[in-house]
Amino acid sequence: MGTEPAPPEGEAMVRANGINLCYQSLGDPGAPVILLIMGLGMQLIAWPDAFCTSLVERGFRVIRFDNRDVGHSTHVVWGQRPRVLLAVARGVLGLPVRSPYRLSDMADDAIGLLDALQVERAHVVGASMGGMIGQCMAARHPARLLSLTSIMSGSGNWRVACGRPAVLRQILRRPARPDDPASQVDHLMRLFGVIGSPGFSTDQAELRRQLERGVGRALYPVGPYQQLLAIVAAGDRRRELARIRVPTLVIHGADDPLLPVAAGRETARYIAGARLQVIQGMGHDLPPGVQALLLEGIVSHCRGADKAGAGAAGARAEQEA
Repeated sequence: MGTEPAPPEGEAMVRANGINLCYQSLGDPGAPVILLIMGLGMQLIAWPDAFCTSLVERGFRVIRFDNRDVGHSTHVVWGQRPRVLLAVARGVLGLPVRSPYRLSDMADDAIGLLDALQVERAHVVGASMGGMIGQCMAARHPARLLSLTSIMSGSGNWRVACGRPAVLRQILRRPARPDDPASQVDHLMRLFGVIGSPGFSTDQAELRRQLERGVGRALYPVGPYQQLLAIVAAGDRRRELARIRVPTLVIHGADDPLLPVAAGRETARYIAGARLQVIQGMGHDLPPGVQALLLEGIVSHCRGADKAGAGAAGARAEQEA
């Protein structure tokens, strides 16, 4: 494992599942917890500050964290150069894929974080790869989830998950100078240019400032490729999705060029009782207009799950009395 620097002010580090995880907790410690899990290569600050603050104002405690291999959490030293194209080819063919860890390990990281913070149950909200991690948590650790919200994510079924060729090429392309922060930011600007939401406006100057903030906070160029190997190695998870019984909301953009909306529809179809929300004009990012829609959907879903859980607990108490 790599050596991590001290976390920035306002954040903290815990030991979970054998690694170090950097996290931030916002809001009343006694409020219902929403655990935010970010996607491929993205740090905890990729969950917009204003979005997190709005969740806190609506009565939730918000916990966001760096997945392994990004930000200030453990950087995994694998000793091999990730051969992503070969891994993708093997994954499409259903062949085994070597990776330094699996999505299930990342799900165990998140459960370990809840353990370390003494959070018995949480609403889990994941975006893209974070949605996949949340799905694994719901299937493998259902007692720890109050609800699941899976955003712009999928099941690992390649037949519905293939994005547009230009997007896939940009995802697999490396920055011109991987160790140079400016080159990293330019690469990410090009990436968001092809995965962005066509129906919502994005302030390009603000986007660049946010990406510069992330690159300046921490830089581990190999991390996203190792995370991508974890996704590919997990394979088709539809059988796992069919085991999920926690209240689930699936949100997907109708115009997602990276994970087509068919991936979201399939995810909802395989999770019993899942509710699907398709947002017109949404791609594979979180511009302000999308954030506002996500906020209302997530808050309504979490409150509904809390109400249903309280009702079920009351019914059990009456039966036991």
